[in-house]
Formats: sequence, C-alpha cells, structure tokens
Amino acid sequence: MKRFSLICLIYLGGFCSLSAQFADQFNAWWMYFGNHKLTEKLSLHTEYQWRRSGLVSEWQQSLLRFGLDVKVADKTTLTGGYGWIVSFPYGEQPISTKFAEHRLFEQLVLTGGAGRFGFNHRYRLEQRWLENATINDLGERVTDGFRFKNRARYRFLVTYPLSKPRMEDGTVFLAAYDEIFLGFGNGIVKNILDQNRLYLALGYRVNKNFNAQLGYLNHRVIKSDGLRQENNHTLQTSLTYNLDFSKKE
Repeated sequence: MKRFSLICLIYLGGFCSLSAQFADQFNAWWMYFGNHKLTEKLSLHTEYQWRRSGLVSEWQQSLLRFGLDVKVADKTTLTGGYGWIVSFPYGEQPISTKFAEHRLFEQLVLTGGAGRFGFNHRYRLEQRWLENATINDLGERVTDGFRFKNRARYRFLVTYPLSKPRMEDGTVFLAAYDEIFLGFGNGIVKNILDQNRLYLALGYRVNKNFNAQLGYLNHRVIKSDGLRQENNHTLQTSLTYNLDFSKKE
C-alpha cells in the first residue's frame, strides 16, 4: 500500500505542476513485434517502431530493438537485449537536432489471468547512452560523446476476448495498459517521472503467433527541466508475427 501511494504521489506531482508548459499534439506509431522460438526455453525478440509526427508526415523517432527471451517458468520470462534509437525534432517543443541512443535493457514479464481477463506485468530496467548533439553558430550539427542515464519502467497490460469466451484463433479482443517511466541515478536533475503511457486498442488474434492491434495511446512526456510537458495523442498500429525455428523436419 505504501508503494502504491508513493507511485500515485510521483504521478500526480509530475502532472499537476502549476507552472508546467503543455504541448498538445498528434502522432502515429507503426510497429512490428516478433518473438521467434529457438528452443523450448529460448526465443529471439525482434521489434521495429516507425514513429511519426502527424500521421506519416515527419519523423518523431526510429526504434530498433532485439533481445533474448528465457522462459524460466510457465508464466515467467526474462529478457536481455539492445536497442538503437534515433530521435528527431518534432512538435511544439522540439529538440535542437536529431540524436542517436544506444540502449541496453533487462526485463521480467509475469503473465496470469482471472476469468476472461488476461494480465501481463512487465518490469524493465534500461541503461541509456544518449548522443550529445547540438547545432553550432554556423548551423552545423556537432556531437560531443554520449551522456548516460538509467530508467525503470513498469507496464500493466490487460486483455479481454470479445468474440469468443477465451483467447483462441479468430478472436476479436480488447487490450489496455498503463506504463510509467522513472529515471534514477546520475543525470536526473528536476524530476524522476519521465513518461506515462495509457493505451486502449481493438485487436484480432489470427492464431497464437499472429495478431494485429489498432488503438489510441495517450503519451505524456515530462521534459528534464520539470516544466515542459507533451501530451501526445497517438494512433498506434501494431503487428505481431512469431516464427518457430525450433521445429524439426
């Protein structure tokens, strides 16, 4: 209960600052995910997200991520991996120029359910190396190494089948999640609350390895100065397609 209260205070404190400068804007994320089975316990995670400012007009971010999943129990998976991200100037509070990020991550996923509801808890740690990129007086893009930051993320996902009593082939379903991002360690100046993502989507499961979702993401970003915030209304389209490389001829 104490931990829940602390999270609520952090959440409200980050969003209710009287002096905050808000930018309300619209984006679209086009995404692919795949967890490709290698053995009974190992899978290869692959992911690419094409994030656009507007519907498709301008870059917001390019995100490529891959990792190794280890199934340690029936409903428990550990993952370690790497991400390469490029962020671009966009919206009403743009950065000065694009910059690259190298990211390592470790995560724990716990799955379960109650009745027709499916639950998914994802705990993730990230070690981030962000490029120091600026525009000089001549209008040239210059870089000066990388700065390091740590971040922790927690996501609670709920799924609910609509067209059938349980999740099976040919099922229309609802998916919803909330994910909170917290910075920690060196490099955190004004606030620890980095982002919050609230999501609701309609999905269709073709089979256990193939599904698609179309939904709305409310993506709140709190800038490092603790004053500027983005409220991004985001169309989110995702395709999940898994392959099984463990099958023998």
